[in-house]
Amino acid sequence: MRLDGKIAVVTGASRGAGRGIAAVLGERGATVYVTGRSSREGGSPTGRPETVEDAAAEVTARGGKGIPVRCDHTDDEQVRALFDRVRAESGRLDILASNAWGGYEKRIMPLRSWELETAHLDLMLDAGLRAHMVTVQLAGPLLTETRGGLVVLTTWAVGDDYKENQNLYYDVVKTAINRMPVGLAEDFAPYGVTALAVSPGWMLTESMREVLPEEKAELTESTEFVGRAVAALAADADPSRHAGTVRTVVELAEDYGFTDLNGRPSSLWWDSYLKGVNLALD
Repeated sequence: MRLDGKIAVVTGASRGAGRGIAAVLGERGATVYVTGRSSREGGSPTGRPETVEDAAAEVTARGGKGIPVRCDHTDDEQVRALFDRVRAESGRLDILASNAWGGYEKRIMPLRSWELETAHLDLMLDAGLRAHMVTVQLAGPLLTETRGGLVVLTTWAVGDDYKENQNLYYDVVKTAINRMPVGLAEDFAPYGVTALAVSPGWMLTESMREVLPEEKAELTESTEFVGRAVAALAADADPSRHAGTVRTVVELAEDYGFTDLNGRPSSLWWDSYLKGVNLALD
């Protein structure tokens, strides 16, 4: 499952799932452009201490090459400049993990539709759905020239039961993101590029680590679990059977035979979720 010589871009990678994905790709030998708004010089719009420089340093420490790029994925020109830089420096793009998501800057509350704030809708659309759309669009020419690559959108596997989310904005935006791979798979198929969405379960991110008691933290997934999923897809000689789909990390773990850091092929939270059990992690 080595990825030596592969060029990757992981967006929203200063923390959370993006950082986990970047770290594992680096561990497998890839060169990873680590993007995000949080940097040592520019600070963080959310006040978090993690930075793209820190995440890139971790990629390098694990055996890959980490390249930090401060990029706001709601700014088209910054995104364009990112891929211009990748083209100029590396000449190819093998893996795009589109992970930037600003929808959690306001807490996702289970509210009735008329109680929601339209400002939160704007945030999820601009820093969520649109950020994915523009990132893939501007990466497209380089991906099609490289051929044989991989596009992964991180998402949440929204089910048919609305009670799973109980927030109209979140439900609709995530459903729209989950539809994207259908069209992307058609567009990229002639170039051998596989596009899909990947859904982790409840992850022990940096912010979650600060608030969850130990007994609940043990139920979650590590952020590197989704990283192992992306790495497995990237190392697959023909991942096209996944094109146009939404896959959970647990499904991919079963398919490719990897586990989380604790050796489990799933998380206790996800197993309970699939059985309809609410573990009340809030």
